[in-house]
Amino acid sequence: MMKRLLKQVVGIDVAQKELVVSLGNMNEDALSNVYASKTFLNNEKGFMALVLWVKKQTLEEFPLKYVMEATGVYHESLAYFLSNNTYQVSVVMPNKITNFFKTLEIKTVTDKSMAEAITLFGLEKTLDNWVQPKKVFRELRQITRERDQLIVERTMLKNQLHAEQVEAYPSVKTVTRIKDRIKMANKQLNETMVEINESIKKDVELNQAIALITTIPGIGVLTSAVIMAETNGFELIRSTSQLSSYAGFDVKEKESGTSVKGKPRISKRGNRHLRKAMHMPALAAIRHSERYKAIFVRILSRNGIKMKATVAVQRKLLEMAYTIYKTKIPYQVNYLQIQRENELVLNS
Repeated sequence: MMKRLLKQVVGIDVAQKELVVSLGNMNEDALSNVYASKTFLNNEKGFMALVLWVKKQTLEEFPLKYVMEATGVYHESLAYFLSNNTYQVSVVMPNKITNFFKTLEIKTVTDKSMAEAITLFGLEKTLDNWVQPKKVFRELRQITRERDQLIVERTMLKNQLHAEQVEAYPSVKTVTRIKDRIKMANKQLNETMVEINESIKKDVELNQAIALITTIPGIGVLTSAVIMAETNGFELIRSTSQLSSYAGFDVKEKESGTSVKGKPRISKRGNRHLRKAMHMPALAAIRHSERYKAIFVRILSRNGIKMKATVAVQRKLLEMAYTIYKTKIPYQVNYLQIQRENELVLNS
């Protein structure tokens, strides 16, 4: 007689173009079993094929859940597809899967082994169901990413204009057309900023969150909007370390057995839009905030590399945004001094 199943999990390792999938279940004796795997395209045709394959490989009368990592944007279309078709979905922060993977007796990291690890993680852990983000976060993300692309395009146009103008015989018509395109880019950039501000004002909670986050030195409305949009209002974030991992600011070391080969680097596996958004605020904070200038100097004196020190400030600013969002307490210049004084009062 077949034992009753407590769980059935579809673990999915999501890449830009494909989905590597593993199936597993846990019976009433709490024994986990991964028993099938297959690869599908990361598009709607692939999603439909995935669901059909899962139906054939699983038992309808027992609980079934799809589990995947939060991989930038590549997982989102699948998550929406499954959610819209009433399937249970859990989206997990990458650092949780990575830490769990290290506990398994798997020596080689492949897409298949990662999918199996995600499956086992889903079987062994109690996971919250994924909830579709608020419309305002989707809209903000689309606008802020469009704005970022416009800035890239405008920079290219300015470079083209400079190259044309320094030629011995610049083309007047070419220069005029490039200038027209730069004017159009500027106009569209202004339009996106208006749309961003309108989106923020329409949502009371978001407006309050932006007001709090912009109390941090170096962080303005645009950066705050990017932070909220790219994290869906910190929906999946439970700690500052998770946030650092999601952004790709977590430190990654090359390991071989018990030795470490190569210098530690930030992983860059996470959300590049978040990392990029924190660059200019970090430079501003280093110039104008004693706290962040001290962090920069301390890291710089330790390793002599300006970029590492700047990245450390970027990470600290992002973590501060999360802390302020959670506590609802604005940034305080003398926060550390206040904290020490409170500790002295408590211990006296």
